[in-house]
Amino acid sequence: MRNADEQILRDFRLRKTSSRADILHLFIDHPYALSYSDIEREVAESYDRVTVYRTLKTFLDKGVVHKVLDDAGGLKYALCKDHCTSAEHHHEHVHFKCINCGQTNCLEDVKIPEVQLPKGYKARELNLLIQGLCSKCQ
Repeated sequence: MRNADEQILRDFRLRKTSSRADILHLFIDHPYALSYSDIEREVAESYDRVTVYRTLKTFLDKGVVHKVLDDAGGLKYALCKDHCTSAEHHHEHVHFKCINCGQTNCLEDVKIPEVQLPKGYKARELNLLIQGLCSKCQ
């Protein structure tokens, strides 16, 4: 198991398994959001669909990864930079999807502006996706 993988699993008090280490390493190696199918394709020879699904659900529930919505209504996952918990994710940042390469990146330093909702509404989750050309594709 790699040092960064071990540290993250320790920080979140997760038991070390090969599937958790391998899937976590994918997130560390890819600085952009990954879809379920991206992850499954990378580990298909080692783990079945159920193992991948359960590992992602555990990571999401514990605060290791967060959900990133994509323009087609799909779901991607990205490694949490701040220490999130099982009770609360802190991801009021912008996500950027490149229209050329298709990668979706977390822009941690770009915060979602405060939105005043009408009386009687309460937000539980904020998502802001900006599409354009990333720095590599310009």
